[in-house]
Order: sequence, then structure tokens, then C-alpha cells
Amino acid sequence: MIWIATVISNIGSWMYTAGSGWLMTSLSVHPLIVSLVQVATTLPVFLFAVPAGALADIVDKKWFLVAGESANTVIATAIAVLVALGLVTPTTLLAFTFLIGIGMAFTAPAWQAIVPQLVARESLAPAVAANSVGINVSRAIGPALGGLIIAGVGIAAPFWLNAISNLATVGALLWWRPRPRTSSGLPAERFVPATLAAFRYARNNRHLRATLVRAVGFFVFASAYWALLPLVARTLIKGGPDLYGFLLGAIGAGAVGTAFVLRWLKAKLGPDRLVATGTTGSALALLLFAFAHTEGLGLAASVIAGSSWIAVLASLNVSAQVALPDWVRARGLAIYVTVFFGALAAGSVIWGAVAGVLGLAMTLFVAAVGSLAAIPLTWGAKLQTGSGVDFTPSMHWPAPMPSTEIHQDPGPVLVTVEYHIEPANRERFLAALQRLSHERRRDGAYAWHIFEDIARAGRFLEIFLVGSWLEHLRQHERVTQADRALQEDINQYLSGGTPTVTHYLEAGAGEEQA
Repeated sequence: MIWIATVISNIGSWMYTAGSGWLMTSLSVHPLIVSLVQVATTLPVFLFAVPAGALADIVDKKWFLVAGESANTVIATAIAVLVALGLVTPTTLLAFTFLIGIGMAFTAPAWQAIVPQLVARESLAPAVAANSVGINVSRAIGPALGGLIIAGVGIAAPFWLNAISNLATVGALLWWRPRPRTSSGLPAERFVPATLAAFRYARNNRHLRATLVRAVGFFVFASAYWALLPLVARTLIKGGPDLYGFLLGAIGAGAVGTAFVLRWLKAKLGPDRLVATGTTGSALALLLFAFAHTEGLGLAASVIAGSSWIAVLASLNVSAQVALPDWVRARGLAIYVTVFFGALAAGSVIWGAVAGVLGLAMTLFVAAVGSLAAIPLTWGAKLQTGSGVDFTPSMHWPAPMPSTEIHQDPGPVLVTVEYHIEPANRERFLAALQRLSHERRRDGAYAWHIFEDIARAGRFLEIFLVGSWLEHLRQHERVTQADRALQEDINQYLSGGTPTVTHYLEAGAGEEQA
């Protein structure tokens, strides 16, 4: 039901995309102005996805989505009224597209984060692929239908249908009964610390960082045909809104067709070579668009672009999903979405400006060359390396036992861990500790150090600082089975007993306030 509803809603969204892109070419034919429609769509995700992800991790995701999709419906209705009354200017169109983009920014992380609530972990990859199929089914149907409706009924029709179609997701979300999830006994995180935790986690998660690098290398250059496709249809091929809709539809059709063989392609190529192949296909599509003076060549380029897009996007989405534990999933995916749409927005501005200087065909050629160059430049960032990591909470850290009651949420908290090892194991022990430092920082520490006793060989003191007492208690709940295995690996170097753990609060910080 969720999948069907989102397909219906996305068909309406793609009708809006076709309508807004074509409407802007009627209001202005300057490449930069036309490309700003794509910027207004993608920039809000870059600006707001991370705080939206923090909210989605704090509040109930279902009702968060209901509120967001309801707001989207109101905004979509307002722009439909303005188009119907003939009151839209380039500025008005960009402003409302930006508002709709904000709605997408606030709902996108939550939509991705609920996928593990709908399917088991072993079904996550095909579920992500099914989501991609749904998006591209709507991409195949929506723009083509939108172009035909514009030509037959008028420019306002796709705007109205977008507003109406969005009601499908609201209804499906109200119908949905999520499975009960294990809840923490701790209070909900506060918004600002939760947002900062997202950046801290991403910075110290090598699996997610690699995904982000590959995303930038692809989306900056692929954004060229998304931003400039209305002008390709109008000025290079000299077609109308129906052709523009068919070009967008062909992109979707190519993506849908490729989605059915993605599992086979991944088995044959692996995620890294599959993304490289998709990037090469995207470069070929850009070249074909540059020389497209006939409808057939434009449609062929669109099919190749769609096939390449789904191959890369599905691989990157899975790579981001498997790199994240549940407690930070929406925020981590929000960072991925931020980089994704930020690269699209930046690329759209760049290629729109370049097209104003070099011309449309040369700009698409330059983007194709850049896309090919990105393959070797980003090859060292390997994808889906988190798929074998066990992110299940281990809960093996013993609860700290303060001698007096701790009031409110004092901080900072200093944690020390004293180790005694055989001096011969020093280098291997320190290498393992460096790996552990990333876990400490990912889960809540804002500072980490390791010290060596100069008077007693083999005695080391690890220290890390956490912002508050509650944040340290959350750190206990965030430690995974993979982290536990790393700590057990460290313990093999110890010469006697378990490490000694001590907790310190800033003097007076935990005392009850008058």
C-alpha cells in the first residue's frame, strides 16, 4: 500500500516537474533561468535534509510524514491556483518550486528511514530496488502524461493533478500500522545535539563517507541533462511540451527496464564496477544529448540516461542504508540525501551558467568528459562495505554506578579506560585503539586521546569526553555487536584483567540546583 501510494504521488510530482520546466521555458529561454527550476527543486534538500533527519529520528516517523505530506498538498494546491489564474512569473514559479522542495527535504529522510520497518534486513536491497522501480515507473508515466495533458488541456492541469495525487500518500500513511519498535528508557534527544550527532557520525563512518564521495562524483555531472533537458527539447530538437514529457518518460522507462536486471548486474559486476558502468553510460547519454537534433536520438539518449541513473542510484542507496544503525538511520540518510541533492543543485547552477557562455551542446560535451574523469578519481571509495557489519546494539557496556544521584543533565563527562598490556604488543594494540576511536566519536565523544605511562611500560590511559550525562548513557545503547568484536580484539593484548573504566563529571555539575 505504501509503495502504490508513493507511485501515484510521484506520478503527480513528475507531472509537476514537466509542467514547471516547460512553463519556465515559456517565461524565459535563458539557460541559467531555466536551470534554476532544477536548483529550486534540489537546493532545499541540501539545506534542510539534515535537520529533517534529526527530527525524524526523534519523533514518530509515521506522523512526521503525515504532517509533511499534508503541508506539501496545501503548497501544491496554491501554485495550481496561481497557474490557473495566469499569475505566475519566473520568480513566483521558482519560489513555489522551492517551497515544494522544502517539503520534499523534510520528508525524504523519513521515507528512506521507514524502509527497514516495512521489510526484514535480508530484504533491504530488493526493497530499495523496488522503491527505485516505483520512482522510475512514475518517472516514465508522469512526464509523458504531463506533456500530453499540457498540450491537450492546458498548462495548469499537471499542477492540479500533482496536488490531488499527493493525497494518496497521506491516506496510506494513516492506514499504516508500524510494528512496535524497541524504545529507549532515556528521554528523546534534543534537536540541536541530535543534528550535530549526524555530522559527527558521518565524519567517523568510513562506509558512509565512501558512499558520499561516489555520490558527488556522479551527481554533479549527471545534473547537466536534468537541468538542461527542457532546452534540449525546445532548442536542439525543436519540439514541444509533449516531446519534453516523452524525453522525461523515456528516462523513467530506461530506469524501470534496467531495474529488473539490477540483481543480475550486481552479481556480475559488484557495486563498484556497476556504478562505474552507470557513470560511463551517463557520459554517453550526455554526448548523445549534445548531438540530438532528432526525436529518435533524444529518446535514445534518455533511455541510456535512465538505465545509467538507476544502476548508480540503487547502488548508492543500498550502500548508504547498510552503513547505518537504527538510532541514526534517518540522520545518516539525510546526510546522503543532502550530498545527493546538493551535488544536483550545484551542478545545475554550474551547467546553466556554462551553457550561457559555451552554448548548450558544448556544455553537455564538457559534462560528459567530467563524468568519465570522475571514475578513476573516486575509485578508491569502495561501496557497500557496511553490508557485512553487525549494527545490532550489543548492550554489553555495564551501566555506570554513580555514588550520588545525578540531577538534570550535567556535563561534560570524562571517561577514562586504563589498560595494561605486554610491551611487545604495543604497536598492534595502538592500531586497534585507533579503530576504536572512530566508534567512540561516532557514538557521542567529541574528543578522544590515548596516553602512555612514561614510568611504567605497557600502561595506557584512554580518555574521551562526552557532552552530557544523558549523551553518555545513550552511548551505552549505541555500541554495536561489531564494536563489541573490536573491543574483544583489543582485550587479547591485555596482560592482566579487564580494563578499568572510570567516569568523571565536572565538579559541581551533577549537584541538585536550588
